[in-house]
Amino acid sequence: MGLSHLAMVNSHPGVQVVGVCDSMTYILDVLSKYTGVPTFTDYRRMLDRVDADAVIIATPTSSHYSLVSEALDRGIHVFCEKPLTLSSRESEELAARAQAEGLVTQVGYHNRFVGAFREVKRLLDLGAIGDVTHVTAEAYGPVVLKEKGSTWRSKRASGGGCVYDYAAHPLDLLNWYFGAPTGVGGTVLGSVFSAETDDEVFTTLFFGTGMTGQLSVNWSDESFRKMTTQLTIYGKKGKISADRQECRIYLNESADVPDGFRHGWNVRYTTELTDPVWFYLRGEEYSAELDYFVQSASEVPVVERAHRENNFAVAANTDRVIEMLVADAAVGPSTLREQAVPAPAPLARSSIWHRRTRASVA
Repeated sequence: MGLSHLAMVNSHPGVQVVGVCDSMTYILDVLSKYTGVPTFTDYRRMLDRVDADAVIIATPTSSHYSLVSEALDRGIHVFCEKPLTLSSRESEELAARAQAEGLVTQVGYHNRFVGAFREVKRLLDLGAIGDVTHVTAEAYGPVVLKEKGSTWRSKRASGGGCVYDYAAHPLDLLNWYFGAPTGVGGTVLGSVFSAETDDEVFTTLFFGTGMTGQLSVNWSDESFRKMTTQLTIYGKKGKISADRQECRIYLNESADVPDGFRHGWNVRYTTELTDPVWFYLRGEEYSAELDYFVQSASEVPVVERAHRENNFAVAANTDRVIEMLVADAAVGPSTLREQAVPAPAPLARSSIWHRRTRASVA
């Protein structure tokens, strides 16, 4: 991802790349030879040597806190890949520091810049499908497909596992659309191949409005060529289903139809919802999010720059929800047996006892 960000931002008409830091000297040798950009193996030395207005951090998650802290201490705007940290307390601290200094911060939740998902946000804000009662949020992809071998992403201490790496994306979208859930229940963090962390995440989400949600995430699904995120939102006046490719909207007869729509099924494709970008790599959304960061860091007055979309405070909300899932999963299935109560006899029908743990947002 770091190489992708470098390729995009190095071609941005409003940016001059003044340094690249990495722990792999082979990569740095290639970059130095073919780009001429100064390279470093120590980030503090790089920041001492170059005059940087902003930094892009695309390193293992466990290193984010120290790297971001160093940049904030030097008064530098920060774009950091997701998740922000492996601790919501640390994320909140970084957010508060950045806001106090009036620095622009952004976290790489690129789905907010996908045309179809932005259309979902617009339609929900218009109340197109009425009061929302339920949402299903899914993400699948082929990251961990064998038991032997691993990277930093699949280690709990360095990447956080599937719940931090994959589940964070649909959770961020839900936070954007509906605000953070007030509780979670029945969370399962399951292992498919990984020995040190989770490969699949399943949970029920509870929102203050009475709306509920189901989260289903699996990064050991080889039926997908690459990561796929999809949402289905149920309202009293219709339904919205969306992925990166398209937004499908059903409006029943009671719906107040937005301009350009009709009762029944409507489809809006990402191609018609997406503005062109100066450099295409992996998808327009990646260039769009970097351009948003560049434009935000270039704008005045300063007081407005710290409140931009996808900032550290927004990312900290997602980190808090992830911690709720981890805490709920730690309760474990044994609670089911402990709370099982024999039904008094005789009964005309069987009774099923279950648990629902609610972890509150601080």
